[in-house]
Amino acid sequence: EEQKDDCNSTECSEQGIMDLKFPSSRKYISISVPSKSQTMSPHIKSVDDIVVLGMNLSKFNKLTQFFICVSGVFMFYLIYGYLQELIFSVEGFKPFGWYLTLVQFGFYSIFGLIELQLIQDKRRRIPGKTYMIIAFLTVGTMGLSNTSLGYLNYPTQVIFKCCKLIPVMIGGVFIQGKRYNIADVSAALCMSLGLIWFTLADSTVAPNFNLTGVVLISLALCADAVIGNVQEKAMKLHNGSNSEMVLYSYSIGFVYILFGLTCTSGLSPAVTFCSKHPIQTYGYAFLFSLTGYFGISFVLALIKIFGALLAVTVTTGRKAMTIVLSFLFFAKPFTFQYVWSGLLVVVGIFLNVYSKNMDKIKLPSLHGLWKKSVEERKTRTLSQTV
Repeated sequence: EEQKDDCNSTECSEQGIMDLKFPSSRKYISISVPSKSQTMSPHIKSVDDIVVLGMNLSKFNKLTQFFICVSGVFMFYLIYGYLQELIFSVEGFKPFGWYLTLVQFGFYSIFGLIELQLIQDKRRRIPGKTYMIIAFLTVGTMGLSNTSLGYLNYPTQVIFKCCKLIPVMIGGVFIQGKRYNIADVSAALCMSLGLIWFTLADSTVAPNFNLTGVVLISLALCADAVIGNVQEKAMKLHNGSNSEMVLYSYSIGFVYILFGLTCTSGLSPAVTFCSKHPIQTYGYAFLFSLTGYFGISFVLALIKIFGALLAVTVTTGRKAMTIVLSFLFFAKPFTFQYVWSGLLVVVGIFLNVYSKNMDKIKLPSLHGLWKKSVEERKTRTLSQTV
C-alpha cells in the first residue's frame, strides 16, 4: 500500500517518472519522460521535418509550404536560366561551354562538401564505381547541354529539355521491352512534332543556326534519361543522401572534364579568355551555380510534400516563363511558329503526366460529352416549347 501511495503521489506525476520495483530488492529504475513543453535535442529531428536552406517548412500549413516552394523554384531557376544565357552572350565565350561546366562542377562540389559537413552522418554509402558511372552521365548531361548553347537559341534548348520522355520511351522499348499506353504514345508524338516544328522555326529565323546544337542537346537528353534511373537505384539500394550524391558525382565529374580539357588543349584558351573577363565569367558562373543548387532543393521539397504531379506542373510553368523572359531580355528573332510548337510540347507533357496519374485525373469520355450535349439540347428544346 505504501508503494502504491508513492507511485500515485503528485510528485511522481509531475516529474513523469515510472518506477519499476522488484520484490527482492528496494532498488528501482526510474525513466524520465519529458513533457511536450520541453525542448528535444537538436540532433533528434522528426522524420516528417522538411528543411530547405535551413528553413523548416514543417512549421507552416500546406498552402504556405506550396507558395514557399513555388516561389523558390521560380526565383532561383529563372535567375539560373537568365545567367546561363547571359554568360553565353559575352562575345567570344561560345566555344568555352565545357570550361563553364568545369567551373560549375567545381562550385557544386564545394556546395556539396559544405552541406555534407552540416549533417550528422558523413559516411560515403554508395560505392566508388557507381559514382564513376553517375559522374560520367552527369558530365554528358550538363556538359553537352551547356555546349549546345553555343549553337542554339536558349528557348530551343529549353524546349528540348522539356522532352526527356522521348529518349526514355525509346530506351524502354528497345532495352526493357516495355509497352506503353495510348496516352504515352500520344505524348511522345506531340513532343516530337513540337520539337521538329520549333527546330524548323529556329533554322528559318536564326541566321547562325547549326545542326550541331541539335545533336549535342539530343545526346544530353539521352544521358539525362539514363542518369535519373541510375541515381534513384543507387540511393535506394545504399541509402545515400542528396549531399553525398552531389559531392562525389560532381567532384569526380570535375576530374573527368579537367582531364578532357587538358588532353584536347582546351583549358589554356578558356582560362586566358576568362581571366580577361572575370566578372562576366567567374562571377556570373558562381551565381549561376548557386541558384541552380538552391533551385533543386525546392524542387525536391515540392516532390516530397505534394508529389511528382504538382512538381512537374510547376517546373513546366517555370520553363515556359524562362522562354518568355528569354525573348524579352535578349534580342532574338521571333515567329508565332514558336508559340504553336511550344503549345504542342505542353500538350505532350500534360498527356505524359495524365498517363502516370489516371487514377487521380479523370477526364470525361467522348461518349459522356456527347450524351451530356444531347441532354442539354433536349432540355433547351423543352424549355422553349414550354
